[in-house]
Amino acid sequence: MTHDLVLRGGTIIDGTGGESFEGDVAVSKGMITEVGKVSGRGIEEIDARGQIVTPGFVDVHTHYDGQATWTGSISPSSLHGVTTVVMGNCGVGFAPCKPEDHGRLIRLMEGVEDIPFPVLAEGLPWNWESFPDYLDSLSNGQFDADICAQLPHAALRVYVMGERGANREPATEDDIRQMRALATEAIRAGAIGFSTSRTLNHRTSDGQPTPTLTASEAELTGISQGVADAGRGVLQFVSDFDDPEKEAAMLRRIVEASGRPLSVSLAQADIAPEGWRRLLGAIEQAAEDGLPMRAQVAPRPVGVLLGFELTLNPFSACPVYREIANLPFEERIKLLRTEDFRKRLLADAPDTDNPFLKVMLRSFGKIFQLDDPVDYEPTPDRTLEAIAARRGISPEEAALDLMLERNGHGMLYLPFLNYSGGSLDPSYEMMLSPATLPGLSDGGAHVGMICDGSFTTTMLTHWVRDRTRGPRIPIEHIVHRQTRATAQWIGLNDRGLVAPGYRADLNVIDLTNLKLHLPRVDYDLPAGGRRLMQTASGYTATILNGQITHRDGDPTGARPGRLLRGAREPQSTAIAAE
Repeated sequence: MTHDLVLRGGTIIDGTGGESFEGDVAVSKGMITEVGKVSGRGIEEIDARGQIVTPGFVDVHTHYDGQATWTGSISPSSLHGVTTVVMGNCGVGFAPCKPEDHGRLIRLMEGVEDIPFPVLAEGLPWNWESFPDYLDSLSNGQFDADICAQLPHAALRVYVMGERGANREPATEDDIRQMRALATEAIRAGAIGFSTSRTLNHRTSDGQPTPTLTASEAELTGISQGVADAGRGVLQFVSDFDDPEKEAAMLRRIVEASGRPLSVSLAQADIAPEGWRRLLGAIEQAAEDGLPMRAQVAPRPVGVLLGFELTLNPFSACPVYREIANLPFEERIKLLRTEDFRKRLLADAPDTDNPFLKVMLRSFGKIFQLDDPVDYEPTPDRTLEAIAARRGISPEEAALDLMLERNGHGMLYLPFLNYSGGSLDPSYEMMLSPATLPGLSDGGAHVGMICDGSFTTTMLTHWVRDRTRGPRIPIEHIVHRQTRATAQWIGLNDRGLVAPGYRADLNVIDLTNLKLHLPRVDYDLPAGGRRLMQTASGYTATILNGQITHRDGDPTGARPGRLLRGAREPQSTAIAAE
């Protein structure tokens, strides 16, 4: 028998969480047809000996809502073994939307997810108004990963309530009825779920809180029941959790009223380093009680990258730096190297009321040098304070010197979540909880500050292979959580396993040589916009729907990915091993 593709002799981590085993994988017509000893030949064969074979990774927390309308490249996620993404998280997106609100939703996305207004204004085709129209637009695309869309609460609220919704006025009973009906319509049309935001950290580009910040429990419950009316769909929430037990109790009531699975973002914050335990405890209790509730967690600190080519650097709020902030990059670097300007800048101080710019960007004991090899669990000796002390200079001067390295492309790293104690022990605990899912990569967002679309690679390099500052995590657990567990959570039961009858979404990975590269800045967005990009070496092949989309880390040009509309089932019965 001849197959379209055969992977020979790899170490198969099949996504079940069971022990790895040596074997072959045969693929035909986009499906896995045999696993084990494959006697037939393949039209194409990949020698996977000495490498691991995994299901394609499923990332449930991205923001490719705009990018997917102007390009088929779902990068950086697709460069890190991700074959399925869920976008429309955090309650922000672009549908439904009336023409007069285009600018409003762009400003919201610009503020919340750091995607510049000119990029979105030029890139978005706006050939939709309703959410089903938006899905129809996406369905014309061809991608290097499958995409799933969620209905964003902010867009829905403004669509129904207009200025009242944008200004966070309470929704009336009629408003809630309309939003419930539109939620049902969106899920029936193919939305994978509904998302909302309840955090002050999410603001428009002009500083206003997101329209959903103060939405009532009645509003949230009504919309969630609209999802339930369609018979499928997940719920995704992000909140400040000032009172973890109170907020978790409300989320629990929403799940009880709707019956729909709900996930919520979970991370350690410096302001309450142990607060995450209280929220996780409430989520774990709900799960033990049989409620479909999970916390989305990250495998490394969520951190801002700082540099002269990026949105922020330690001098961003200094009047002297503002004199040159809008100059072309090369001119700025040239000036920053002059002795006169350097002295003026180092003698200056931040002039702003923004606490992040005034305090965090000058927290030199928490800002780290970012160099090769990339280390997302850095030790105290790599802080600017420590480097400055060794060099006998000020932390400000150390920051300036390090950012001027690599022809001005040097970067610093400021972890602001999951690193309060200077280690990833909290992330370790979160990742091992049965009530959590890997998430929060924000792929496609924060293009000038954060580059976390590489989370999946960090899971393998740091947690499976390299960690020295604490326990590691078995590869079978890591792969299961990033494949089968995430796929099942969103109802995509046709993927996430290396087994006959399942989608041929696969990775062949040289784990020994898998390596994250330093982030860089690319200028490939609409209007010449910049974005942070991080690549990796060691991905021998990424396969989507039976086609090789990436070979040795480079795109092949194959784009078999499509918009997925709703839940899916495998073509054969689930294997007994699951």
